[in-house]
Amino acid sequence: MQFTKTILLVWCICLCGLMLSCEGNFKDVQKLKFSEFTPSGEADDFSLKYTDSGRITSVLVSPKMLDYATARYPFTEFPKGINVTLYDKNQKKTYVRSNYAVTFKNTDLIDLQGNVQIWNDEGSRLETEQLYFDQKNEWFFTEKKFKFTDPKGVSFGQGVDFSKDFKIVNSQKISGEIEKSQEY
Repeated sequence: MQFTKTILLVWCICLCGLMLSCEGNFKDVQKLKFSEFTPSGEADDFSLKYTDSGRITSVLVSPKMLDYATARYPFTEFPKGINVTLYDKNQKKTYVRSNYAVTFKNTDLIDLQGNVQIWNDEGSRLETEQLYFDQKNEWFFTEKKFKFTDPKGVSFGQGVDFSKDFKIVNSQKISGEIEKSQEY
């Protein structure tokens, strides 16, 4: 009986030691599975022109670009912000500026963050902290608070979507003063 208890005690001590050593190995294995993103491309102080059928559609300027093309979900990051000029078919311009941006290659979405401003030469301007741009549909949207200024007045709200030329603007939860247009 004493011999059985001794064997059982030795077996429990070995099992506890094995479990403790496995915990250390398990943490090492977890560290091996962790991988940091490393950009596959990097550029400083650059200007990139996008064209369609020989016509410039946009110009992107940024002090820093990091390209993660080899990531599982590829993206391009602009950690120091961007300045973009968008051109319509008549070469009218819309300007975009933000402190940070990331574009997701598989979705054609651009996430603009930090002091985001978008404006045009006709006097329309939108300011917010985060704005998404759907490149395929040329459409902007956000659920964040915003300030919209145009020649008719200023409005504030939370949640808006609009075309890149500001011809269509769908605002949510708005307040402000807008000049009423006269209809004949």
